[in-house]
Amino acid sequence: MRGIIAATRRCDASWGGKRKAFLLRGLGLRLLGARPVDVEAMGAKMRLHPSNNSCEKRILFTPQYFDLAERAILAPFLTDGVVMLDIGASMGAYSLWAAGLAGVGSRIIAVEPEPQSFARLCFNIAANGHGSIKAVNAAIADVAGHMRLFTDRGNLGGTGVRIVFHSDGTDPGFDAPAITLLQLVENEGLQRIDILKLDVEGVEDIVLLPFLRDADATLLPGVIVLNRLGHRWTGDVTGALRELGYGLSDQTPSNEIWRR
Repeated sequence: MRGIIAATRRCDASWGGKRKAFLLRGLGLRLLGARPVDVEAMGAKMRLHPSNNSCEKRILFTPQYFDLAERAILAPFLTDGVVMLDIGASMGAYSLWAAGLAGVGSRIIAVEPEPQSFARLCFNIAANGHGSIKAVNAAIADVAGHMRLFTDRGNLGGTGVRIVFHSDGTDPGFDAPAITLLQLVENEGLQRIDILKLDVEGVEDIVLLPFLRDADATLLPGVIVLNRLGHRWTGDVTGALRELGYGLSDQTPSNEIWRR
């Protein structure tokens, strides 16, 4: 397994390199089954469970492909003292990577509602000793209360409000405590937000629009990384951002990056 992981990580970004990496990755996944692997990736120690989370699968075998453009854009902002919100943190890849660059004076709030992913997030934070990361087990919504979320058992990173169907019937889902983005910021006593990463499986509009409407201008993030699932949105996120002085600075296959 060590040899397979090393080989996939050596593959370049060419068509042939990626094809080789994905073939080797398939072999590795078959050999691993449901077992986790302890590795170093993206500058952090991680325990990864690639069998049921696509993010963990990508980071274990091919971290050289993982959100390269996004990380290149964000890296210059990750200096000591940065304040970052990672909403939909999963097992913590972005938060761990950011904390390694930003230093001990930074504040990173990693929010994840799915119980297994939250447990993995907490484990990985502890494995690195990052006192700058705080994990919050909650869903972020437009109102406080509780939300019914549904888990894709083949990909925990796909947990969301959309019902997921399986061969044995509909996932019954789980109840998660819910707070608004503004409540999260107020609970944490934040005076500013430098980076907001928002990946909540197609309800980014429900999370973001109330915050843009109600938050003081001093709390508006300098950089927003939005998962590109706008076809699911019912609110005009683009219009709201432009009204507040944001411009779309970059687009990647997975995300939009807005800067104010």
